[in-house]
Amino acid sequence: MTAPMRLAPVIQPYAWGSPTAFPELFGTPATGEPQAEMWMGAHPAAPSTVGGVPLTELIARDPLGMAGASGPGLPYLLKVLAVAGPLSLQVHPTAEQARAGFAREEAAGVPIGDPARTYRDPFPKPEMVCALTPFHGLCGFRAPDEAADLLESLDIPETGRWVETLRARPAGEALREVFQDMLGDASKDAREAVEHALTGAPSRGGSGPAGGLAVYAELARAYPGDPGVAAALLLNHVRLQPGEAIFLGAGVPHAYLGGVGVEIMANSDNVLRCGLTGKHRDVPELMRIVDFTPAPPHRVRPSADDGRHGYHPPATQFALVRHDLTEGAAHTVPGGVPQILLCTGGHAVVGGLTLGPGESAFVPANAPELPLTGEGTVFRALPGG
Repeated sequence: MTAPMRLAPVIQPYAWGSPTAFPELFGTPATGEPQAEMWMGAHPAAPSTVGGVPLTELIARDPLGMAGASGPGLPYLLKVLAVAGPLSLQVHPTAEQARAGFAREEAAGVPIGDPARTYRDPFPKPEMVCALTPFHGLCGFRAPDEAADLLESLDIPETGRWVETLRARPAGEALREVFQDMLGDASKDAREAVEHALTGAPSRGGSGPAGGLAVYAELARAYPGDPGVAAALLLNHVRLQPGEAIFLGAGVPHAYLGGVGVEIMANSDNVLRCGLTGKHRDVPELMRIVDFTPAPPHRVRPSADDGRHGYHPPATQFALVRHDLTEGAAHTVPGGVPQILLCTGGHAVVGGLTLGPGESAFVPANAPELPLTGEGTVFRALPGG
């Protein structure tokens, strides 16, 4: 096959997705059902296809030519997320934790497809999301004093023990203790009081720290009775404007809440959940791998060079370049590494192949340098390093 190769992505119809975002942005057919994620890559669970052939199969036929030194498979997975409702409150493991957890469940004979399976592969899953529209979510732990202020703003006695712990104990220790207590059965009454205070006081939406209580009230309405609602109050609320990006490393608790964004991650499906979901939760294992260090969200500031914006997070598996194409300006796609190009607006021409909104192409490692022209926006995924 000749490079570049047009990709047919896989649309994942998860319940939190939007039925209108992809049709409105990319002109793709509406199904009337949620369309949550557009996958572009070679993940075994849902590989893109080239002329009906799975990209996984094409790479397996020629690992060196297709994936190069990054092989034997692609080290990253590119997605577009259309978030209409909250994703689960989750974390991802380190490489060592993933290997150990995968080996443990393999030895126990838990099938890969079992809904109760926690580790589906032996790989870590760092990720980065770059906003296409205004985007927001929860990411990492607040400073304990800030979390205590937010809990106190609920003005209910049931949060008193959590506030006291957050103000009196060392930061990581306090966050661990309160987070675990919030998720436990013994705190059911306290969680109900928090939920009632949130849903009964919408007028407080803009008054508290870091954006107030409005976003947490929305969570309480979306997931009544879910332990993740109270636990979410410990997390930073972050908003992204188009072109802004955040990186999520191992152990960082997070939940995307709304908006459309391009997401790139290691080619893994290891997710540990503790709330805001009806899926399997493994709280003991999640508590073992969560990083309780308070920190602001890790924003990735792109480098800019004549219409090229490079996003380079601290991950060896991936990097992302945004090309803002204008008439008469020629960009290049370097050779030597496996790359996926995604057009998110306007049109682009790469090596003679024209891409419209929502269309993508794979450039194998053995392809030469290719010209990239057009008028629009193209995201280019490539290995990090």
